[in-house]
Amino acid sequence: MTSDTTAERDQQTVETPAGDARITWHPAERPRRVLALGHGAGGGIEASDLRALAAALPPLGVTVALVEQPWRVAGKKMAPAPKTLDTGWRALWPALEKPGVPVVAGGRSAGARVACRTARELGAHAVLALSFPLHPPGRPEKSRAAELLESGVPTLVVQGGNDPFGKPAEYAELPEGAPGAPGGAPGGGYELLEVPYGDHGFAVPKKAPLSQDEALRIITEGVAAWLAVPDGTR
Repeated sequence: MTSDTTAERDQQTVETPAGDARITWHPAERPRRVLALGHGAGGGIEASDLRALAAALPPLGVTVALVEQPWRVAGKKMAPAPKTLDTGWRALWPALEKPGVPVVAGGRSAGARVACRTARELGAHAVLALSFPLHPPGRPEKSRAAELLESGVPTLVVQGGNDPFGKPAEYAELPEGAPGAPGGAPGGGYELLEVPYGDHGFAVPKKAPLSQDEALRIITEGVAAWLAVPDGTR
């Protein structure tokens, strides 16, 4: 990390086989967890949910690491294939583990898929899946549920009530007993937190009975409560 300004001190460039990636650290004074959050295929770490978590969690003892994939750092407009995203994430993992506390892998949309696909092999403590893209809009037959169900670690899915990539009600249709599903493989299982009226970016309509700030508060408070559950009791 550099040491010229506060912003620079909190940024770390990491070389990966897919190119240079970047971690922006939001450190807790006495961390008990690191929450690593990757961005989606259509945006970066400026996403409102990622920023809200980065602001809310450090005072609660959770260091938040916002991860920018190499394609984003390089200024490219399109994300590469999933295996390339996974390669970049794997190479970042030692830097994420360096604080010496358990690491929760997470991300939004495509970043959530990366976290789920690699969680077991990397030894992630848990997975936070924000706006998991269960399927492409209007194509429920193209399900990506297996990626979620096979994470093999406790997983929290935070989903907007009007997300075209998969509404909360669709999770009730996922098969039970699959690896990582409720009643499935040991150490797995997922919980679902709904953000009412939220779309894929958790934006809520102006006429909705809750404000945008309230929607973000559902996310930050729900994730904080989930992370606060003692080990071995989930």
